[in-house]
Amino acid sequence: MTQTLLISCLYVGIFVFAQRLLTNWIAKLAESKQVSFKRTKMVTQYITYLLFIVIGCLWVISLGIEYQQVSLFISSVFAVLGVALVAQWSILSNITAGVLIFFVFPYRIGDRIKIIDKDEDVSGIIAEISLFHVLIERSDGITITYPNNLMLQKGVLKLPQAKTQVQNKPLSESPEKDHTQVQSD
Repeated sequence: MTQTLLISCLYVGIFVFAQRLLTNWIAKLAESKQVSFKRTKMVTQYITYLLFIVIGCLWVISLGIEYQQVSLFISSVFAVLGVALVAQWSILSNITAGVLIFFVFPYRIGDRIKIIDKDEDVSGIIAEISLFHVLIERSDGITITYPNNLMLQKGVLKLPQAKTQVQNKPLSESPEKDHTQVQSD
């Protein structure tokens, strides 16, 4: 009984240590990539869930439960999840793409991009990157919701930023003033 308790405490300690280490690493990465807090929190939660499942499986195996029983349970769980997720495959691929975009996507919120798509002009400024989709605001005011899995599948061009300020010259330097002056005699 004490051996089981010690093994359980060891795995809880490993989980807490690894979770803190991963959380700090993700926070530093998010800060360097200027990712929003909300998106960082979602990615951290998904990685924590995955870590919990891995540590839980290792804990069950180390307690001496037979491998056949553990593998039967895990395969049953995956079979049920597989049947449930096959109908929602696009959701699963969008979640996976959302996590990948967090780590490897070279564009940030505020960048002007153009997605190479022959059917539609998908270009504008990235307004938000969430776990399922990217919001792109076009210059005509229309917001496009573009799925994450398509962002990874299609080519994306980074466009130069549009000039938002118009340079106005003072009236005295205006060339129109020279043409409109009236000469008096």
